[in-house]
Amino acid sequence: MEFAIKLSQFLLSLSILIVLHELGHFIPAKLFKTRVEKFYLFFDLKYSLFKKKIGETEYGIGWLPLGGYVKISGMIDESMDKEQMALPAQPWEFRSKPTWQRLIIMLGGVMVNFLLAFIIYIGMTFYYGEQYIANENVKDGIWVNNPTVEKLGFKTGDKIVSIDGIKVQKFDEINKELFLAKEVDLNRDGKEIKIKLPVNFIDQLMKSQRGTLINLRMPFVIGAVPKESPNKNVLKAKDIITSCNGQKVTYADQLIVLFQGLKGKTVPAVIRRDDKDVAINLIINDSAKVVVQQAMLPYDNLEKLGLYKINKQEYGFFQSIPVGITRGINELASYGKQLKAIFSPSTGAYKGVGGFGAIFNIFPSTWSWFVFWNITALLSIMLGVMNLLPIPALDGGHVIFLLYEMISGKKPTDKFLERAQMVGFVLLITLLLFANGNDIYKAIVGK
Repeated sequence: MEFAIKLSQFLLSLSILIVLHELGHFIPAKLFKTRVEKFYLFFDLKYSLFKKKIGETEYGIGWLPLGGYVKISGMIDESMDKEQMALPAQPWEFRSKPTWQRLIIMLGGVMVNFLLAFIIYIGMTFYYGEQYIANENVKDGIWVNNPTVEKLGFKTGDKIVSIDGIKVQKFDEINKELFLAKEVDLNRDGKEIKIKLPVNFIDQLMKSQRGTLINLRMPFVIGAVPKESPNKNVLKAKDIITSCNGQKVTYADQLIVLFQGLKGKTVPAVIRRDDKDVAINLIINDSAKVVVQQAMLPYDNLEKLGLYKINKQEYGFFQSIPVGITRGINELASYGKQLKAIFSPSTGAYKGVGGFGAIFNIFPSTWSWFVFWNITALLSIMLGVMNLLPIPALDGGHVIFLLYEMISGKKPTDKFLERAQMVGFVLLITLLLFANGNDIYKAIVGK
């Protein structure tokens, strides 16, 4: 069932992005009276799952969910229809249209992708509002359990003040900002400390096989108790361990340290259950474990426990527009920085490039519209930026040639465009093989 939920979200998100991207090409093509021969969701190699011709356009769904396309008459694209291009140009063909019209048709897809992301962020701001923990309210500092981050000098209890000279406002933004940071200012026991991050920080993080850099300090909450747990008769889901061996504890990291000195022992403990304190005897095995699955508490529960103050902000429709647009711009800038890191070999970020498997894995195994739309908006930005890359066969490649034509007044020959398309196609296949090969490699080695 979990796999089916992830797959459903993946396919729905992909379908929305592809259909709207291709509509971005289709609509201006129709407005400029350019014939569109095909409009497909997914690729129809050899056969289609569905197809129906309406007017001059065949609409269909292919069997290979790696993208989609519109086939525009008189355009050198992935179809490489040389026979059509050898015939005299017709008024309804792409090649017969003015340069500015062809440019709008080519830019339509990426513009829709960016517009979709902004609309999603505006809608989410209006519907969900904002809920976050201000960084200044994290009084007891961060929890560091990533060995790579620890080696650089970060410690549990540190308070992050600024990243690359910019003061951190929201705790939720720290991990994203740290990922591409160069320098971090900390407060440790009242002392100011500066930590410089190495150029290959991203590469080091990937080798550590840990998802997050730093965490919010959380109480030790029981998520589930396996049958093999020695504490199956005394612990229940949602219990919170508040004392162990006579020592009060607030956070899970404090308990984990305590367990190290209590291996193989049975010790008195206190748990919080249904707003009541219950005394139990806790069994700690020889590996310093109590053999349970930990759970995360929602923000509201953390506030009820008095651990953190939660900032909540609701927006009216018109108020949500600038907030949503600002978030979209920030995400776009952040992805631009990620791309820059990927194309800089010294960072090692290219090793983390993933394909369809990586995209599939970012969707949760439980359905959440909040998470779904967040991921879809981010993927829409990624799709827009990737399509703008100046690679022949991508929209950005076509745009470069059209801009050259507008500036020089000279149109590249069809033979040149055909060869450029082939080079671009080879580059794209290489990138796809590399990205999806990374997915396979990670799956094999368990990363």
